[in-house]
Amino acid sequence: MAPPDPFQLERLAEELAARELSSPFGSEHVPPQLDLPIHVPLSHDNAFLAAETFDVEKFLLSRSYTSLPELRTELREYLSSLKEELVQLINDDYEDFISLSTDLRGEGTRMSRLKAPLNGLREQIQVSRQSLQIIQNAIQAKLDARSKLRDEKALLHHLLKISESITRLESLLLISKPNHVEIPPPHLSGATEIGPGKTRGSRGKHLSRVATEYTQLLYLVSKARVENCAYVEVIQWNIDRIRDTLTSDLDHFFSSVLTALTGTGDGKTSELERAKLVADLTECLYVYDILCLWRTAEVMIKRIVVLPFIKKTIHPDALAAPHSPIMPHTPLPSRMLPPRTPYTPYTAFSSKQNPFDSKHSASSIPYLDEANDPLAKLFNQILRFVDRDLRRIMQIAEQVSVKSNPARMDSTSAAILPSSIDVTDERFDMMANTIWPEIGQAIMDELGLAVFAAGKPDEFLKRHAAAQAFIHALEFMAPSTKSVQAMRSHPVFIAFNKRWQLPIYFQLRWKDIVGKLEDILSTTVINPHPTNVGHSMFLLPQAESVWAAISSCWSAEVFIPDLAHRFWRLTLQLLSRYNTWLETALPQTEASAQVTSPIDKSRSTTPQASSETVPENSATDDLLKQHAIILVDIKAMTYQVLRLWREEISAALPEVASSQDMYMYIDPEDALKEQLNSLSVLAEQMTKQVIQLLSRRACDSLLPVRSIPSQFRAMSSKRIPTESSYFVPLILRPVKAFFGIGSSSVAGDRLRQDLLKPSATEVFDSVCQRYIQYLTAMRKTEESLRRLKKGKKSTLGFFNGPGASKDDDRDEERIRSQMIIDVEAFGQDGKSLGVDIMSVESYLQLSQMVQSELVDEP
Repeated sequence: MAPPDPFQLERLAEELAARELSSPFGSEHVPPQLDLPIHVPLSHDNAFLAAETFDVEKFLLSRSYTSLPELRTELREYLSSLKEELVQLINDDYEDFISLSTDLRGEGTRMSRLKAPLNGLREQIQVSRQSLQIIQNAIQAKLDARSKLRDEKALLHHLLKISESITRLESLLLISKPNHVEIPPPHLSGATEIGPGKTRGSRGKHLSRVATEYTQLLYLVSKARVENCAYVEVIQWNIDRIRDTLTSDLDHFFSSVLTALTGTGDGKTSELERAKLVADLTECLYVYDILCLWRTAEVMIKRIVVLPFIKKTIHPDALAAPHSPIMPHTPLPSRMLPPRTPYTPYTAFSSKQNPFDSKHSASSIPYLDEANDPLAKLFNQILRFVDRDLRRIMQIAEQVSVKSNPARMDSTSAAILPSSIDVTDERFDMMANTIWPEIGQAIMDELGLAVFAAGKPDEFLKRHAAAQAFIHALEFMAPSTKSVQAMRSHPVFIAFNKRWQLPIYFQLRWKDIVGKLEDILSTTVINPHPTNVGHSMFLLPQAESVWAAISSCWSAEVFIPDLAHRFWRLTLQLLSRYNTWLETALPQTEASAQVTSPIDKSRSTTPQASSETVPENSATDDLLKQHAIILVDIKAMTYQVLRLWREEISAALPEVASSQDMYMYIDPEDALKEQLNSLSVLAEQMTKQVIQLLSRRACDSLLPVRSIPSQFRAMSSKRIPTESSYFVPLILRPVKAFFGIGSSSVAGDRLRQDLLKPSATEVFDSVCQRYIQYLTAMRKTEESLRRLKKGKKSTLGFFNGPGASKDDDRDEERIRSQMIIDVEAFGQDGKSLGVDIMSVESYLQLSQMVQSELVDEP
């Protein structure tokens, strides 16, 4: 038998083996053992000792496993090894060091012999350098002379080109040689002249060629002028003569083309000839563009085409004399487009089409309606003239300005041209410089008294609308948006707009609108017009007049876009005036003084005085009716004004142009909301008064509830009631009558959607609080009666009297049942008006009070 194992070694060994088998590494895996630090002796290979800057801290940290005495011993041993190595190096090179002085003996004499010939070599080198410098200077002088000759030769060739160009231009322009002509240099004497009999192509092509040659001449002259050539000053008179001849020929040819093309001459042109004339016109405008003579061409068009028509058409008797029709080259449009209505924000062009698109024909021009309007007929005559004779010229000029990209002259070459030519304005602008200034100035000078007079507002508005439509049509025919902008910024356009006496027109309209309105607002009696009931949004004639005044400010018969800010201010003033009239015309009610608020009622612990019971009378009905009418008108006014703001006013008001204007800018919508908020505040006050009156009348209908106990005691029949009391349907009848429920109240019917539920809820809550007061007062009365009865411990069982007789018990049960039925019927009646009776705390308290009385106390 084995001896006992007191230390249980076998069990411990088995557990250790089982733990090693259950280990995730298994029995074969042996955790790595950490190696002990290896002592590395100091040597030259140590990184810390071989570093350029020895760092003591890093070195000590690298030998942290060595104690300081041992480290000191290692360092001393390393120092000894270094000394031994140094001595060994000295011993190895000592023999060479000793023999160095012996090897240098006699070297001084040798160096002196080598130094002797160096001075002679230095002198020879200096002589050679001077010789080479002389040769280099001579070569450089030759090169400079050749470069100068080359430049002079190039300049001579340049002057030769100038001379040849002058000769060609004089030949092309058939300029004869005067007797005192300057003799050209010998190299120019052999230039060939073009004889006068040389045949040409079209006159326009010929002038285009001459203009191209002339611009080349100006370029060459500008280059020669930079070199300060005297020859340029000598031939300047030739250049001036060529310029004068070219412009004269061009003006004459351009005048003949305009005369033939616009039909101002005696003869008629065929379609083929017209096509040739259009080509010649294009060439002429191209030449004017090359020569930077845009204003000259525009002046000629003004003199030949525009002014004769203006003198014949626009005169003091133009509106009275019959207009002769102007037949355009293309048929007139069969459908005349009416001008834009004034209350629409004015824009020159429709967003759906580009007026500068070449696909648009003459039929798309928005002509004016000529019916019984001599000014519109005159404007249409001008539009047809512009469309027939000038629109094609404007389009060609715009195409020339866009397509041509000539090299514009610099300041040196520009000095050759006349001072009247503006080189900076590099484009044609027929509309802004030729057409509109003459038309606008003629209208202001000849027809100013008839067109711009503001004595008759209706006629003035008609003329202003016709003029704006006429300007719109002219802008429609403009070839580009830049041309429209130039036209609007022209001084004549600005003066034309200022001639309209818009402030006087506004004063006349203001007097007419405000005068009619004040006559109606002078009456402060709230009396709806019979014809308005059921047919208009407004019930009072005053409200309808205010709305008519506001809407007329933005109607097509009154509104002018340039007066938008004035009409906007008048609109706000009309709303303020309406608010003032309402405050004056509101009926003075004593409901707030006579009727206690629901909070005061809830605090009262005693029944109200008998004077509180006011019978229903016609005065209260009239008061409620007047409040309802005013509330309907305020609601309709707010709705109509906001709709007018969204649809018309917001788009008609001008936008703020600069940040400086934003500093004093008031948002129009905020100003409108401020005025409408004053009406809303007034409507809220009236709504509160209506609720007070309705609450007063509803509480008056609740008075019979106090006689229920005495009524049931006096009845001989002891049956349990099954129907509500007669007064319960009468409690909320004033609310129903006010909102037209079961009646024909037009005003209440319009207020039903917005005010019925909140008003019925407040009236219902007030009645419930008064109901609670009555029940509380009845309970106190019964408690007093109970104490007066002799020989009994309690009184009526309705108020927890367990000792009542059988008859009293039956009366108590009947009173309880009647109270429950009345409260439930009252709740259903309120629910039919949209009242959430379960959210009214006073009603829940009332129901709990009635239900709690059914349980007898012990």
